[in-house]
Amino acid sequence: MSAEQAAAFTGRRVLLIVGGGIAAYKSLDLVRRLKERGFTVRAIMTEAAKAFATPLAFGALTGERVFDDLFDLTAEHDIGHIRLARETDIVVVAPATADLLAKMAHGLAGDLATACLLATDKPVLVAPAMNPSMWSHPATQRNLAVLAADGVRVVGPNSGAMAERGESGVGRMSEPLEIVAAVESVLAPQRAGRLAGRKVLVTAGPTHEPIDPVRYIANRSSGRQGFAIAAAAAEEGADVVLVSGPVSLADPPGVNVVRVETAREMMAAVESALPVDAAVMTAAVADWRTEADSGHKIKKDGSGRPPALVLVENPDILATLGHHPSARPKLLVGFAAETDDLIANARAKLDRKGCDWIVANDVNPETGNMGGAFNTVRIVSRAGIEEWPRLAKEDVARRLVGRIADHFAGA
Repeated sequence: MSAEQAAAFTGRRVLLIVGGGIAAYKSLDLVRRLKERGFTVRAIMTEAAKAFATPLAFGALTGERVFDDLFDLTAEHDIGHIRLARETDIVVVAPATADLLAKMAHGLAGDLATACLLATDKPVLVAPAMNPSMWSHPATQRNLAVLAADGVRVVGPNSGAMAERGESGVGRMSEPLEIVAAVESVLAPQRAGRLAGRKVLVTAGPTHEPIDPVRYIANRSSGRQGFAIAAAAAEEGADVVLVSGPVSLADPPGVNVVRVETAREMMAAVESALPVDAAVMTAAVADWRTEADSGHKIKKDGSGRPPALVLVENPDILATLGHHPSARPKLLVGFAAETDDLIANARAKLDRKGCDWIVANDVNPETGNMGGAFNTVRIVSRAGIEEWPRLAKEDVARRLVGRIADHFAGA
């Protein structure tokens, strides 16, 4: 990191609230990374957090006293929790447990951490960390929707192995440098981009439809194109919500990322994000799921015959938006990944799904487009077909976002 980069944030203040989860150990490194960039950091630890890390460790790294008691007479004689909440530039909650998110969503203030969160008038950034089942639970997703509506920013969580032996999925706290990038994005001066004042929804990645606790139906989508589009839209000043299936990509700076696993979870997250000005639906959503996923691992029975899997159709997210009775996006862009009859299939999808544009890309194995770093696309609309050269997915994203900006400029 250059001296110029560090100088940009020298003296900026972060109030770090450490929740009670095993990921609290990452927050020690987060403090170090923030201080490297010139931030001053104060830490509040919940009682549960002290079971995973010590106030002594956070105090040594911040160089400040660590706060943990709402009723500390030495701090509260001048309403200390209000000062903590206001004497900062941003409040970061890392790890943000399911319990902390629920308390935030419902305005509870029974300890120092939640009292400060309720009292602050500064931006709040949360880095969720929890078991995948807790993350995907409808209650957690409802709480996140409430917090997003209140303006709370979210970074992560990521997908990977859990602390619990043998478990993996979405729920790992973002890495410290990812959280630092999100902090910098919130606090950095924003240029007036061409999409300033517009809300953009992007979906990305595959969905995983469980068969049993260890198997699922999926596809090879990496999510890279959708993440690049979300980043490009944010660079143009848009308020971006990115709903992502399971991918191993860092959250784009300045983007509110909602992580999901299944098509039904993605459908719920998309509907929670409405209304939007533009929706760009790049996700490779599984068409089918099993009628009922098994609660235990399906074993071979020695007969040589595979078990019968009864499949049912998943919700059609793109068509739902295209024909939405009250909150259809002003501009709806779908993606058509095809191996045969690319243009014919894209045109049929344009009409069937009720889209404005279809970005058609050839995903034959020899192209390397599916999961790769490049894409060759055609923009199919009712006005005709626009062919683009083979481009890096980041360049496709910038070019597409430029077209979206042009659309609204001429509206």
